[in-house]
Amino acid sequence: MQKSKLIVRLGIVAAGIIAIYSCVEPDTLNETDYSEWLSGGAQTIFDNGAGAFGSAFPDLTEARKSVHEIGDIAFEQTFVSAPALINPGLGPIFNNVSCTSCHINDGRGKPPVNGEQISSLLIRVSIPGTDAHGGPNPAPGFGGQLQQRAIFGAVPEALMKIDWTENQYTFADGETYSLRTPTYTLESPYIPLPAGLMISPRVAPPVFGLGLLEAVDEPAILALADEQDLNQDGISGKPNYAWNIVEGKKTIGKFGWKAANPSILQQSAGAYNEDMGITSFVFPHESATGQTQYDGRDDEYEVSDSVLYAVAFYIRTLAVPARRNADDAAVLQGKKIFTDAKCAVCHVPRLRTKVDVAFPEISNQVIFPYTDMLVHDMGTGLADNRPDNDATGQEWRTSPLWGIGLTKVVNGHQNFLHDGRARTLMEAIMWHGGEAEQSKEYIRIISSSERAALIKFLESL
Repeated sequence: MQKSKLIVRLGIVAAGIIAIYSCVEPDTLNETDYSEWLSGGAQTIFDNGAGAFGSAFPDLTEARKSVHEIGDIAFEQTFVSAPALINPGLGPIFNNVSCTSCHINDGRGKPPVNGEQISSLLIRVSIPGTDAHGGPNPAPGFGGQLQQRAIFGAVPEALMKIDWTENQYTFADGETYSLRTPTYTLESPYIPLPAGLMISPRVAPPVFGLGLLEAVDEPAILALADEQDLNQDGISGKPNYAWNIVEGKKTIGKFGWKAANPSILQQSAGAYNEDMGITSFVFPHESATGQTQYDGRDDEYEVSDSVLYAVAFYIRTLAVPARRNADDAAVLQGKKIFTDAKCAVCHVPRLRTKVDVAFPEISNQVIFPYTDMLVHDMGTGLADNRPDNDATGQEWRTSPLWGIGLTKVVNGHQNFLHDGRARTLMEAIMWHGGEAEQSKEYIRIISSSERAALIKFLESL
C-alpha cells in the first residue's frame, strides 16, 4: 500500500485521542470518523514543515495525480517577453513572472520591507460606478489592477510607495501593543491618474484547500448569511455575487479578499492575465488593451486551455495540513475563548462539501476551514473604501484560518490581513472592527494568559 494512500482517522474515546491508520475511500467515512484534527477531511496531509501547503490530495488516482503534477510544473513556470521558444507573452506590463513568485510555497504573500521590490502584493484600481456586470469600474488607462513592472520598451503604469505609522494601544490589564497603519502613494504614473481613483492593496493569499472550499455549495453558504441581522447578534454576513465568465451569469463569489471570484478556473485565468499579462480563453485580451503601450498580441492565447485547466486542477487538489496539539490544555482553553468571543460566528469551524460523484475526492467531506465564505463589515480601520460587486468598501470575506499556524514555517513571516499590515496574529485580531468590534473588545479585556491561550489555539490550526 502506498504511503500516499494512508489517511489518519482520529476517534475520540474516554481515554483520549488515538490515531487509527486505514486505507479507505472518502465516501466510506462515517460521521463519527471525522475529527477537527483532520482539517481537510480525507484530504488532510500530515506535514508541518516548509512543504505543508504544497502537497496533493493523498488519495488521487494515478490519472488525476498526473494532471496535478502537470499543473504544479506550470504553476512554477517563469514567463518571458515574446518572442521566445518557451513561455513567451509576459507583459508588456505585469506584476510578476510566475504564479509561485507571488504564492511562494503555495502560501501567503507579504508587503515589501527594507527596500524590497514589491513581489507578492498588488493594487486593485477602479473609479466610481460599475462595469457592465456590476463589478468595479475599470480606471481609464489603468484597467482594474495596477501593474508596477514592464518589459523592455514599455513602462510601468505607476510605482507604489508604502509609508507606515505606528500607533500604541493598551489591553485592559495594562499590557501594550502596537498597530501599524499603511499609507499608499502611487508615484510616476505613465499618464495622469484619473479623478476619483480608488485603490485596494491585496497580498497573495494561500492557495491550498481551495478545491474543498469550491465544493461547498451555495445553499450551505447562504444558510450562514444574516444580512439583516435578524438574530440581533451584531453580525450580518452576506454573500458576494460576481460575474462568472464561463457560465455567462452572476454566481456566488468564493475566492479573493472580497469573495469577488466565483471559481478557481476564473481566478487562475485572471491572475495569468492581470499579474503576468498572459491571455487565455477566459481572458483573451491583454491587460494593456486600450493603453498607448498595448502590443497588439491578442492573436492567440498565451496559455493553452489544457495548461490553464491543469493549473486550476493543481490548485483544486492541494491538500490541507492537519491540526497540531489540538488536545493541548492551553489550546483547548484558547478554543473556548475563541468561541466565547464569538469569533466562530464568522470563522465557522466546520463545513461540509457537496456530493460530487464525478470528483469523489472532494465529495461529501466534513472540513474545518474556519470561514463562512461571506463578506462582513470590518470597520473603518480596515476599509479600502472601494466597492467590489456586492461588497462595500468596508466589507471583507472571512479568511479561512486552517493552516494559519504554519505561516512562519512555510513563508518565513507572520504578516496577516488583506494587505499584510498585521505582524502577528494578535495584531490581526486587534485590527478587527465593525461587526467584529465586540469580539475584539472581548479579547482586549481578558487576561494576558488567556490571550496567550487564544494564540496557542490559532497556532494549532
